[in-house]
Amino acid sequence: MNVTSKIKQPIFNEMELFEKKFYESMTSKVALLNRITYYIVNRKGKQMRPMFVFLTAKMVSEGIVNERTYRGACVIELIHTATLVHDDVVDDSNRRRGFFSINALWKNKIAVLVGDYLLSKGLLLSIDNGDFDLLRIISVAVREMSEGELLQIEKARRLDITEDVYYEIIRKKTATLIAACCALGAKSVIEDEVQVENMRKFGELIGMAFQIKDDLFDYTDEAIGKPTGIDIKEQKMTLPLIHVLNTCTSKEKSWLINSIKNHNKDKKRVKEVIAFVKNNNGLFYAEQKMVEFQQEALLLLDNYPDSEFKDALILMVNYVIERKK
Repeated sequence: MNVTSKIKQPIFNEMELFEKKFYESMTSKVALLNRITYYIVNRKGKQMRPMFVFLTAKMVSEGIVNERTYRGACVIELIHTATLVHDDVVDDSNRRRGFFSINALWKNKIAVLVGDYLLSKGLLLSIDNGDFDLLRIISVAVREMSEGELLQIEKARRLDITEDVYYEIIRKKTATLIAACCALGAKSVIEDEVQVENMRKFGELIGMAFQIKDDLFDYTDEAIGKPTGIDIKEQKMTLPLIHVLNTCTSKEKSWLINSIKNHNKDKKRVKEVIAFVKNNNGLFYAEQKMVEFQQEALLLLDNYPDSEFKDALILMVNYVIERKK
């Protein structure tokens, strides 16, 4: 049994029912939309986000989930899917998880409209059922994701990013949605705001570790679905590079910045930058920081009694930093 199946085991029935509800939540009277949403559902990823929702809900409530939990998981997945569809348009990407992206098959205009449709379906699912507390959690995540992306674009133009700014970017861009999943899972079954905040923080820390792991993949040749050095080509300043920029000599720093700004399409130069970052402890430093976030997240689970749901969450936390893609 692979790790994802082990994590899913305690919420297997919930995930089966969730898939049906998720598909229902996307239905429309427009045939074209239904064709596209059917395509989306049948090319799903690992579904980590709904798994976080159900595992968190069951851990804090000793095994209870309700209709609010399902709705929350559906809203998160609708909004996450909407952002992926829009991202592929922005990045001019033709593939997603090994399949053609929506914009590749149906063109940009339709992809943007589908993303908008999924976003509105998610918001209405909460509003129609009076889940305003859950909607607030999700809306904050959507706002922060947009801010994170824009902050990254702004900083990439000037290449003046510090480690603190990098953490702020990844907190907003990636961690905020996983934080929302965990807060939402808890909030759907309990009223205790301290526990809800505890779970939000737990999700945020996992999200930080998850993004650093993703950034480390840019320096490895493992088969992860994106070519090595792509972040450098796109002038994305990630933690290994930021650390090396902050610790190398001014001459080396000038060479690095010049390479990223003016030679980021030169394969040989990109390889030299990757080698320089590796040789100057960039990867080692980023890995240390990733483990710090992971350990901090695990500490937050200590307050909860042992259960299969807690075990699955611990497995999930470890999987985030040990995954190969």
